[in-house]
Amino acid sequence: MGDRLLGAVALMLVLEGLLPFLNPGTWRRLFERATRLSDGQIRFVGLTSLAGGLLLFLVWS
Repeated sequence: MGDRLLGAVALMLVLEGLLPFLNPGTWRRLFERATRLSDGQIRFVGLTSLAGGLLLFLVWS
């Protein structure tokens, strides 16, 4: 279980680093737009991401 968790964290870091590395201008604009979202919108994005990740983890494990 620990190896899978470490692998998942490593993959997440690689995927999150792709956009700022490949296209920093687009990443900056997306980040600026994200800072203008309301708390409810940010919570919805977080909940959706959490649920999707948990579902994928449960299906593939």
